[in-house]
Amino acid sequence: MNHSAKQLSLPILVVSQFTLYADVHRGRRPGFTEAAGPDIAKQLYEYFCQELRSLDLKVETGIFQADMKVHLINDGPVTILIDSADKFRKQIDS
Repeated sequence: MNHSAKQLSLPILVVSQFTLYADVHRGRRPGFTEAAGPDIAKQLYEYFCQELRSLDLKVETGIFQADMKVHLINDGPVTILIDSADKFRKQIDS
């Protein structure tokens, strides 16, 4: 955790995944109504990849809106859940 991908000359794999933004507070199915639409999401995805490449990082991408099967091994000491709205903590505490 003390070194960046750039410092270690590691490639970055960027895979678009609309399911990263879902409301799970009601019912049995997640809601995606607050997620960005496909046009905006694709622009954000491409911008993110472009910014990584501007840092001289090797970036591989998936195919936007495609059904992809990705096999990976999480190689790291932690998994971090980032919740800027603090909704998960409120859900857990109640």
